[in-house]
Amino acid sequence: MKSNRLGSIDVLRAITMYLMVFVNDLPSVKGVPYWLEHAPAQADAMGFSDIIFPGFLFIVGLSIPFAIESRINRGQSQHEVFGHILLRSLALIVMGFFHVNLGNYSHSSILPLAVWEILITLAFFMVWLDYKGEKMKKWKNIIQVSGIVLLILMAVLYKGHSEHGIVWMTPQWWGILGLIGWAYLLCATIVLYVGEKITLAAGFLIFFIFFNSASMLGWVSSISAFTKWGILDFGNASNSTLVMAGVMVSIIYRKNVQDVGKVTGIFCGIAVLFFVFGFLTRHLWGISKIRATPSWTCITAGISLLSFVVLIYLVDRKNKGHWFSILKPAGTSTLTCYLLPYFHLAIFIYLLKLRLPLFFRTGGVGIIKSLAFALIIVLITGWLEKRKLRLKI
Repeated sequence: MKSNRLGSIDVLRAITMYLMVFVNDLPSVKGVPYWLEHAPAQADAMGFSDIIFPGFLFIVGLSIPFAIESRINRGQSQHEVFGHILLRSLALIVMGFFHVNLGNYSHSSILPLAVWEILITLAFFMVWLDYKGEKMKKWKNIIQVSGIVLLILMAVLYKGHSEHGIVWMTPQWWGILGLIGWAYLLCATIVLYVGEKITLAAGFLIFFIFFNSASMLGWVSSISAFTKWGILDFGNASNSTLVMAGVMVSIIYRKNVQDVGKVTGIFCGIAVLFFVFGFLTRHLWGISKIRATPSWTCITAGISLLSFVVLIYLVDRKNKGHWFSILKPAGTSTLTCYLLPYFHLAIFIYLLKLRLPLFFRTGGVGIIKSLAFALIIVLITGWLEKRKLRLKI
């Protein structure tokens, strides 16, 4: 069994994060083709932006078996690894919780939105910075505690607006990072205690697809309470389906890594099954990211899997990983890359009100601008990484 991290996974993660920054910047562009954007909630449709987040969930699943094996090989017990899973999940959920409340921040709050956004992002770096080197480790505890205190202070000062008036921070839909955190918590725990068994991974995957389907049909309204106990929130299992799909694919690849022909055939077959289920059941609930329908879940799982197959061939077999070297920091310092745009938005757009002329924010030129912006964020991430400034959870 191959235990070293696969280059194809890192490249897929880098490309996906680059595209996530790109699609997150697209709303700043006018006249974007509808196929590039997110489809409306009630539409039976899917735009390019709708396949990026599920791609990242799929990658989370691909990485889980490698990460767990690495920790066990370093001598950690199951309980120690589970503790790490809990802390990592908590970090993602906390960051997502703060992010989701940016959307209804009230102007009646003591701090302007831009300042609050800068301070919570700064606190994230303070708490979850990868402290390496003697000088960094010396100040680690002080900086981390200060970051936690800053987050608590930001929570205390927060005011949100709603149809019922001023409200405090609420989970809502947990934010992108929070959704990843919940799905990772569930699937990583399963892998840790069940082990790398293909049949069991496939069984959990089928169960999650069934739960996602039953939830959309209203069959499990009473059961769904068990996935949201005020503390735990695994939603309708759509996100868990995508992560578990990645887990199953990772296990299959790790067990058959020397037989690329066999692996390619298996993966293409699985992708076809995802597509067939997604399109054959489309009439029941439509394809919708916002509603997390089973059709959207399975079709995007199939797209993610085929993308992985392409990169297995290019990176793992043909050693063409250097083709994507410019994007590498997005795969090695992924969380840093995701958070940097929050500084840009708060400082340059909200505080300084600096915007490019409309010409550079319209149509094809605007799309190129967003692609360039995402690349700049990746390059800044790489610059910070070289100076040992990156987040690690």
